[in-house]
Amino acid sequence: MIEAYNLTKKYNGKVALSQVTMSISRGEFVFIVGPSGAGKSTFLKLVIREIIPTSGMLKVFGRNVGRLKRGQVSVLRRNIGMVFQEYRLLDERTVFENVAFALRVTGASKEEIKKRVPLALEMVGLKHKINSMVSGLSGGEQQRVGLARAIVNKPAMIIADEPTGNLDPDTTMELMHLLKDINGMGITVIVATHDREAVDKLQKRVVYLDNSEVVGDEARGAYLRAL
Repeated sequence: MIEAYNLTKKYNGKVALSQVTMSISRGEFVFIVGPSGAGKSTFLKLVIREIIPTSGMLKVFGRNVGRLKRGQVSVLRRNIGMVFQEYRLLDERTVFENVAFALRVTGASKEEIKKRVPLALEMVGLKHKINSMVSGLSGGEQQRVGLARAIVNKPAMIIADEPTGNLDPDTTMELMHLLKDINGMGITVIVATHDREAVDKLQKRVVYLDNSEVVGDEARGAYLRAL
């Protein structure tokens, strides 16, 4: 599903990611860990083609992302659901409207939206909040709205960039278990995180980045063991 070969990204001559070679298979759950500035977010931005490699090659769904045309980038992103640390919700809209937005931009019909939004919210335990304003929700509830928005298009992959950075430990584990359940449906899940406790408890594959390079990769790893 993801294949990186000597993947390198530089910003104004400064190396953000260096000579990364690795692959992520369909259906995997992978933690990308490491200190700030190690290259975690850069890797995710490359996967969704927000930026392009300076050198090396990155294939996502079998396509070289560096060579995708604008229309092909849109198709790529429709198959990837994104979850962010800062939620990126529309505060003045309801929960339903926030999740429906992800469907509207793909041209889904009103009937399809009415069918799929409640199902996505039920999966994250928020169907009862469907008509609530996002601004009145807790941080954990807002992040679950973000997760529902990420899965409503039935993507092949979920990418979460520091999704628990603003959450307390209990809410963090609730979100991680939701991601684990989603992964159990066959959806690939990639999580960039600093959260050692969550990584250690879930015992999934851990890829450790440091100084812009991959320095560890364990199939059922822990945060500290990956060093």
